[in-house]
Amino acid sequence: MAEREIVSPRPVDDDRVFDEQIRPQRLEDFPGQDPIKDKLRIAIAAARQRGEPLDHLLLSGPPGLGKTTLARIIANEMGVNIRQSTGPVIERQADLSAILTSLEEFDVFFIDEIHRLNNAVEETLYSAMEDFEVDIMLGKGPTARSMKIGLKPFTLIGATTRAGLLTPPLRARFGDTCRFEFYTPAELRYIVIRAARILKVEVDDDGALEVATRSRGTARIANRLLRRVRDYAQVKGDGVVTRETADAALEMLRIDALGLDDMDRAIIRAVIDKFSGGPVGVSSLAVAVGEERQTLEEVHEPYLIQIGFLKRTPQGRVATPLAYRHFGIELPPAGPPELF
Repeated sequence: MAEREIVSPRPVDDDRVFDEQIRPQRLEDFPGQDPIKDKLRIAIAAARQRGEPLDHLLLSGPPGLGKTTLARIIANEMGVNIRQSTGPVIERQADLSAILTSLEEFDVFFIDEIHRLNNAVEETLYSAMEDFEVDIMLGKGPTARSMKIGLKPFTLIGATTRAGLLTPPLRARFGDTCRFEFYTPAELRYIVIRAARILKVEVDDDGALEVATRSRGTARIANRLLRRVRDYAQVKGDGVVTRETADAALEMLRIDALGLDDMDRAIIRAVIDKFSGGPVGVSSLAVAVGEERQTLEEVHEPYLIQIGFLKRTPQGRVATPLAYRHFGIELPPAGPPELF
């Protein structure tokens, strides 16, 4: 895995097998996100008592927080099957219709990156969500005609990292929206300990907390760092993940106590050193650090903003006093740039 992928919240190839091993199967095993779990327990119990499908749900929030895992858990709790797809994969109305007509009663249909559905597919989804039916075209040209096909009641669960890109008509058809928040170090510590137990990795509480505090509030990153620390403990230590072992492993990976990697540090230093603290446009910043603009916006900026090191303004990105202090740099005599 490339160095820069270690702190990326998006899945990479070697995450997939690992994730299948450690995904929780029930709500009680899913850590954190308590407000979401509380309302889902009630909604699932009520739907089962009434013998109805669960309302359509929209799961939104940054990548790596467990949206796909929660969709699978919902299907397990409802005692039904789940069909999974992604927005970019469903290219034609016929593709969507084929999936929908194959669903059994109350099944869960999970669409990841639902904001990337094309317009024609999205419009087909409207009648499926509201009336449990789809329109299909028979024939071509002047003789073509539309025919409605009834569907068995199902639950659509959409996941998105960019809820603002969903069209209002699609968003309005979801019965509820669950917004995922970043995990606390205590919640991530539980995730690390649970994953280590399943993988038969010996880890003490301090070692798990050290991994957790450097995981940028993201479960996927915590699990990925655990694997890197496990390897280090196996080769350089006695196989036990202690605080000292975790610290040495993560320092070797150049991930500091706040979870910042080399690119994070390069971004902040570029804003401070090359652009006098900002404001600087994201395109200029991307060129200055040699990184793609999309990677800056989706991987690095959210965390830097979350910890208060970077601020987005109408004029561009600005380094905050916290960033100056973290890097031991004196604030300019006039103070930091005005934060609009």
